[in-house]
Amino acid sequence: MKTQKSFRGNKEEGTLYIVPTPIGNLEDMTYRAVHTLQSVDKIAAEDTRNTKKLTRHYDIDTPLISYHEHNRKSRAEELIAWLGDGLSVALVSDAGMPGISDPGEEIISQAVAEDIPVVVLPGANAALVALVGSGLPADHFFYYGFLPRKKKDRVKELEKWKSFPETMVFYESPHRLKQMTQDLYEVFGDRRVSFARELTKQYEEFLRGDLSDVLTWVEETELKGEFCIVVEGGEEEEKSSWWDSLTLEEHVGSYVEEGMRDKEAVKKVAVERGMPKREVYRAYHVEED
Repeated sequence: MKTQKSFRGNKEEGTLYIVPTPIGNLEDMTYRAVHTLQSVDKIAAEDTRNTKKLTRHYDIDTPLISYHEHNRKSRAEELIAWLGDGLSVALVSDAGMPGISDPGEEIISQAVAEDIPVVVLPGANAALVALVGSGLPADHFFYYGFLPRKKKDRVKELEKWKSFPETMVFYESPHRLKQMTQDLYEVFGDRRVSFARELTKQYEEFLRGDLSDVLTWVEETELKGEFCIVVEGGEEEEKSSWWDSLTLEEHVGSYVEEGMRDKEAVKKVAVERGMPKREVYRAYHVEED
């Protein structure tokens, strides 16, 4: 076991800072996030062109380097080396919390494995904004992110979760939203949902209602912006047991036929059915101990 004291360690050791950035509204940047980006030695950004807009707005002149899906392996070695040499690095994504549905997860894992301090700042996150604004239960929920792109794989994945009882959160791009919504309806059936887009921006929009209504809207509307989809949990399917169709006498008899003594069989059936032993004894006409 290893312990990290985030703010009481060696000041000369490198630290990886995970800095959330606004998901649409630049005013959602925190004072601490701005100060951190100004103070670190380098900022690793998913897309340096997008991050430059943010750094210019807040007068941040820290050097930017790219860290994205296509260069994550080679860049990770470089970042870990810098951190090992005592440099501080801030990791940012295009929007929201790094490490959530982006390659930041990998560099964080490597830093932890190398015993390099990882300090996470709180901040903007689209999934939580959509969840809280959905009106659906938020005390327990499951975040999935983006479903597979291919229909066959997407349907297979949805089948796993159709009976999950808690609220679920998905992400989807506008050009796949129609098909994804159709698949949701086919697999999950009609249930309450909330579709959110352009979160924190001028054209922020929530659609709340039944999945069938939202499906109609999706088919008739020009879709723009990435969507956060919040879905009501399903009903857990009751698990059937092999002996459900048997009477108590038949159930006990099946174990007796396998060579079990009458009284042992009765006790086993009582446990399996969650019944008092005396009731099973009476049904099978066995004298109780």
